[in-house]
Amino acid sequence: MPALSLKAKILLLTILPMVALSLTISWLYQRQAKEMAEQQVAIFQENLMTSRREALKNHVQLAMNSITPILEQLQAGMERSQVEYRIKHQLRGMRYGTDGYFFAYTAEGVNLVHPTQPELEGRDLYDLQDENGHYIIRELLDVSRNSGGYYQYFWRKPTKGSDVTKLSYVIRIPELGWMIGTGLYVDDIAKEIQLMEQKVASNVRKSFWASTILLIVTLSMVVLIVTLVNMHTTQMADQRLQQLANRSVTFQVFQRRNFARELHDGINQLLVSAKLRINLVEKQWPQEKALEHVAKAAEQLNIAIQEVRRISHNLRPVLLDDLGLEAALNGLLDELEEQLPVHTRRRIRLPMERLPDAIEMTIYRVVQEALTNIRKHAQANQILLSVTTTANKAILVMADNGSGFTLEEDNSGIGLMNMRERVELLGGKFSVRSRKARGTLVKAEFQLNPTMSRNSGEV
Repeated sequence: MPALSLKAKILLLTILPMVALSLTISWLYQRQAKEMAEQQVAIFQENLMTSRREALKNHVQLAMNSITPILEQLQAGMERSQVEYRIKHQLRGMRYGTDGYFFAYTAEGVNLVHPTQPELEGRDLYDLQDENGHYIIRELLDVSRNSGGYYQYFWRKPTKGSDVTKLSYVIRIPELGWMIGTGLYVDDIAKEIQLMEQKVASNVRKSFWASTILLIVTLSMVVLIVTLVNMHTTQMADQRLQQLANRSVTFQVFQRRNFARELHDGINQLLVSAKLRINLVEKQWPQEKALEHVAKAAEQLNIAIQEVRRISHNLRPVLLDDLGLEAALNGLLDELEEQLPVHTRRRIRLPMERLPDAIEMTIYRVVQEALTNIRKHAQANQILLSVTTTANKAILVMADNGSGFTLEEDNSGIGLMNMRERVELLGGKFSVRSRKARGTLVKAEFQLNPTMSRNSGEV
């Protein structure tokens, strides 16, 4: 399997954390949505049961209100049998809903009223049990004796023809010693709850798919944007690298052409002239004129020697090699103070061991170029030079209080370009800050690589 490219690794490192975060958020959202759905169903069920219980209680209260006038007639002297007959007739005729009805039992468990199952009337159901073994009538009677209440059991549903769970509310009629009550079948509530659960689950699924689609669209856009940015950054980096390589080659060609011109126009002419003088001495010796030619040839040779030293210094400063970076920088500043009315402040703090050769040469060239710019343009009278090091970094700061410039005016200048390229070729950071009439600050930072040797070559 081929190794991933750097671009692919960067893309993965950008996208994978976002994908993981998005999936985590989506999972948490779905979990919370499910919990909230369960809570909603539970609240709905509780509210529904509460409302149904209240309805049962109200129905029984209405039944009692309807038979109360008949009970009052019992107290007024009406015969008990006639009162009982009228109450039974009244309860049989009270129906509500599809399966709602009222029932009545004696204290001994004999059924008195049952509109949906009239065959049960007159039967002793005290020992009747449901499919769970519960004594239905016994326990209903016990509940009615304790100020009334609710009881749940299995009973046949008229419209269904089979036993289902039923919730009843019963109370006691003290005047007759009867128990009356009504009930509702819980399977209707279960259906409503099931419909509610299905609706909530459908909403959760819709939310899940909506969030999933949104996540996919978002991730696709992120991948597209990151890819485009990565491609654009890579193209810019490639262009910058190509420009840097072209400028480096152009700079080397320019230096070599300049070096060749100086050799040809300067030293070569001096040496040719000195040779002609020596030839004239040979022809005119021992005339007095010959001595003049000797003196002139010696003068031209001395000029040639100075020119060679100047070119050699430009190629590689001897002071830097012999005495180190601090002495070489002090030499540049001393030379500037001799030439211009400038005061220099110096803060050069270097380690005991010398810096890598390439960094020393680059710092020297940057300072040299900056001083050249100050000579030509700045008109400054104060200069600060700071060269400090940390455990893994060398920092150069050079500032003046000269006329300054805007970066738009000097952004294409060969001096700043040379300084920037020298620093960036070593992987350093270069920055310039300047304002009109406020001076200029040049800063360069170099990473001190422990594996970089002293003899790493000149930049």
